[in-house]
Amino acid sequence: MAFLSDIEIAQSAHMQPITEIAKTAGIDEKYLEQYGRYKAKIDNALLRDTTRPDGKLILVTAITPTPAGEGKTTTTIGLADGMRRIGKRVAVALREPSLGPVFGIKGGAAGGGYAQVVPMEDINLHFTGDFHAIGAANNLLAALLDNHIHQGNALGIDTRRITWKRCVDMNDRQLRFVTDGLGGRVNGVPREDGFDITVASEIMAVFCLASSMADLKERLSRIVVAYTYDEKPVTAGDLGAVGALAALLKDAIKPNLVQTLEGTPALVHGGPFANIAHGCNSVIATRMAMKLGDYAITEAGFGADLGAEKFLDIKCRAAGLVPSAVVIVATVRALKMHGGVPKTELSGENLAALEAGIPNLLRHVSNIKNVYRLPAVVAVNRFPTDTDAEIALVIEKCRALGVNVVLSTVWAEGGKGGMALAEEVVRLCEQQSEFSFAYETETTIEEKIEAIVGRIYGGNGVSFAPQAKKQIAQLTALGFGNLPICMAKTQYSFSDDAAKLGAPEGFTVTVRQVKVSAGAGFIVALTGEIMTMPGLPKSPAALRIDVDDDGKITGLF
Repeated sequence: MAFLSDIEIAQSAHMQPITEIAKTAGIDEKYLEQYGRYKAKIDNALLRDTTRPDGKLILVTAITPTPAGEGKTTTTIGLADGMRRIGKRVAVALREPSLGPVFGIKGGAAGGGYAQVVPMEDINLHFTGDFHAIGAANNLLAALLDNHIHQGNALGIDTRRITWKRCVDMNDRQLRFVTDGLGGRVNGVPREDGFDITVASEIMAVFCLASSMADLKERLSRIVVAYTYDEKPVTAGDLGAVGALAALLKDAIKPNLVQTLEGTPALVHGGPFANIAHGCNSVIATRMAMKLGDYAITEAGFGADLGAEKFLDIKCRAAGLVPSAVVIVATVRALKMHGGVPKTELSGENLAALEAGIPNLLRHVSNIKNVYRLPAVVAVNRFPTDTDAEIALVIEKCRALGVNVVLSTVWAEGGKGGMALAEEVVRLCEQQSEFSFAYETETTIEEKIEAIVGRIYGGNGVSFAPQAKKQIAQLTALGFGNLPICMAKTQYSFSDDAAKLGAPEGFTVTVRQVKVSAGAGFIVALTGEIMTMPGLPKSPAALRIDVDDDGKITGLF
C-alpha cells in the first residue's frame, strides 16, 4: 500500500473558503481581512468587542525530541478535530513555521498525515508576510542604531557594547559573526557584528507577548540595543525608533486564520523557537482562540522542559493565563531511542530499552503534575510496529504517577483518531487545579536559573562562567533582576549536553552568557554550545524542494 506524503495529502484536500471557516468560528466578516481565498487576518478589535467568556486553555507538549519523531503539532491539530467530532466548539492556536527548519532539517511544521493545517505550502513559506515584517522591523532598528553612531553618536554609544544584531529567517552559519562598516568613513563605523535567525529576535518575542498595539509599542520602546561609555543602557525608545517599528508590524500583529483538513478554525501566529527563544505563539492569538472556542488548544516548542516551561513560567505569567489541562506527547519509538536503541533498530519489540527510556517521559509528566500542579494526560502516537506489551508498559509506568495514557492515531485517521484523547482532555478540564510556577520572579537571577535546572531538568547545579557572573551583576544593578528566565539550551536533552538522553542525573548546567530582553520582559541565559543562528545540515531539505510550471510545490515535506 502506497502512503501519500504530507504535502500530497494537503494538496488533495478540499478546503472551505476562509469566510466559511470564519462563520464556523463566529467571526463577523467586518473583522476579516482576506489574503486570497483560504487565508485571512482577524482584526484585533474582535477581542475588544466580543462579550464571549474565555474557553478552557489546553497546552500540548512532548517528551525530549529525538530523530524518531513525536508528532506534537500533529497531535494538537488532531485533538482539535477530535474535539469537534465529539461536539465541542474548539479553536486551535499554533506558531508559524520558520523558513530555517523548512529548508533545513525538519521540513514543514503544519502538522502531518491527516492532521494538518492548510494551505500547507503557504503556511510553511511566506504565509501572510508576518516574519518578513518582523525581520524588517529588527533590521530597521539595527540601521537606525548604526546611523545614529555615524551621524555623531549623540547618545555616547560604546560601539564595543552594541547588543542588537541583524536577522534573517534562514539557517546561515556564515552570518553568525561578521565585521561590517568597512570601506571608509562614508560607509559606517567598522565594528564586529552578527545575525540571529528571525525567530530568535527580541522583536519576535515582543510581538508574541504583546497584548495590544499600545503594549507592543511600550515593549518596543524598552528594547536595549547597546550601552553607553558609562555603561547605561540605550533603548529603541532613546533612538526614536518605536513609531516606525510599530508601523511595520501593524498588520502582522493581527492573527492569521486558516483551517485544519477537517475545517476546524486555526489561528497561526508568531513563531519563536523554544531552544533559543520562548517557543510559544502570540498571546493575542491564544486569547482570540479562547474567545472563539469553548476549548482552545495550543502547543509549545520542543520538549516540556523548554516550550512548556516557558509557556507556563513566561507566557502565562505575563498574560495571566491558566491552562486547564496539559497533553504530553510521546512515541514508543522515541522512548526506545532514549533507552539507547539506534534509529535503524526501532521496529522490533524491546521492552528493556523502552523501560530504560521511559524515565524521560516520567520526568516531564512529574514536572507538569507536581511542579506546575496541572492535570495531564499522555498521548502516545501509535506506530504499526508498537507491540501491545510495549504500550502496556508505558500505561503501567504512567499510571503509577496518577496519569492516564491515551493512544492517538491522528496521523492516519485525523480527528477520528483523536476522539478518545479529546474525551480524556474534556474530563481533565473539569478538574480543579492549583497552578503554580517553577520559581518566583522576586528571587535572584542565579536562584531562578538554579530552580529551573533543579526542579525541571533534574540537574545537580549550575556553573556560571565568569562572563555570565559579570553580566548578572550588571543586569541586577540596572534593575532587571526580577524578570523571569528564558533558557537557551539544547532541545535534545534535559541537560546542556545533547548526548545525554533519557533522564540524566547528577549533571551541572553551564551558563556562559546572560543578556536582557527588556522589551520581551525576560532574561536570556545561554547554555552549552547553543547558537541563536542555526546552520544547514549536510543534506538540507531545500535540495529536495521544487515547483512545476503550474506552481505546484513538491518535496516540502
